[in-house]
Amino acid sequence: MSTSQTDDHRTPGRYVSSGVEFTRDTNYISTRITRDGRDGFPVEPGRYRLVAARACPWANRAVIVRRLLGLESVLSMGLCGPVHDERSWTFDLDPGGVDPVLGIPRLRDAYLARFPDYSRGITVPAVVEVATGHLVTNDYAQMTLDFSTEWSHLHRPGAPDLYPERHRDEIDEIAQLIFEDVNNGVYRCGFAGSQSAYERAYQRLFDRLDWLEERLAGQRYLVGHTITEADIRLFTTLARFDAVYHGHFKCNRNKLTEMPVLWSYARDLFQTPGFGDTIDFAQIKEHYYVVHTDINPTKIVPSGPELASWLTPHHREQLADRPFGDATPPEPPSQAERVPAENTVPVFGG
Repeated sequence: MSTSQTDDHRTPGRYVSSGVEFTRDTNYISTRITRDGRDGFPVEPGRYRLVAARACPWANRAVIVRRLLGLESVLSMGLCGPVHDERSWTFDLDPGGVDPVLGIPRLRDAYLARFPDYSRGITVPAVVEVATGHLVTNDYAQMTLDFSTEWSHLHRPGAPDLYPERHRDEIDEIAQLIFEDVNNGVYRCGFAGSQSAYERAYQRLFDRLDWLEERLAGQRYLVGHTITEADIRLFTTLARFDAVYHGHFKCNRNKLTEMPVLWSYARDLFQTPGFGDTIDFAQIKEHYYVVHTDINPTKIVPSGPELASWLTPHHREQLADRPFGDATPPEPPSQAERVPAENTVPVFGG
């Protein structure tokens, strides 16, 4: 058992700094896993383990991309529980609270194995080298792009091209706007330390959501005619919007269900294999409402919203009828990686 597993497991973190705007630390570990191994970490089946958490929208992206590309057999996955302390995500879902492959109770142990003096945040998703137990990267944005490009020779037959070369500039541009105003925008609302900071973030968020509502009114996906990386990056925030961000983060001009285009777009993706089957609504709510004690000191987790509406028809196939183009949808997740039925909507056969 790592010595890092101390009583501070019960110590919550602080997320709001009074009087200031929330600023995300984006100084991630930029080591890349590439086909040529130029950073010292070549792509190899079985060499690495993706550590994620179903609660986290940034990690959810990596889980979806791994599913869509069929990398499960070459890149194993460990899942942290939804509740963490100020120091680390933990493997409390596993027997004995220890990851069965890495043999550690805390993701922090992998960070310190490579960087003994590491003092920044312990974030998911992260990729760890199994043999050494060293963290390789936590750069979530580059990670999924590399899954699409550097790992392409290990994709399943029929895997979609989520980052098509002819659309990369547009995907990058749209993804950056979504990050600034939506993905990170909800956090800038929720973690705002002043009324003015909150109101600025709120305005930017809903201005961008209105822009997306207009953009998606006449096209099924954000870029081109098939699902791309841009859609994945937007989806993980939309999936959490009514369950968490609308109330907990005060993003309450309206609910997602009250934005007709974005709501149908979100349901469309949710009902696509590889998307909705990665969403654990129970863990999502537990994470935000229990971890952020400076926002929700009672740790009371709301019972709603109801989930059945995620299954209602979206009719967006009328805009384009081939979500993956010439590619095919992924197979259902393995039993070991399936979200418990009671935590989601049984979209894909329970």
